[in-house]
Amino acid sequence: MAGIKSIGGFFMFIIGGIIAIIVGSFMIRGTMHLWDKSDSDEKKEK
Repeated sequence: MAGIKSIGGFFMFIIGGIIAIIVGSFMIRGTMHLWDKSDSDEKKEK
């Protein structure tokens, strides 16, 4: 039974890491788009 628990914990660790990477990449994309919008707005004002 201990082996099943350790394997389950290992899979949960991998799945959690994958989800964290996906969420992080979406957050980075969002901030990049916000920076792009602010830069284009400044260029239009000039």
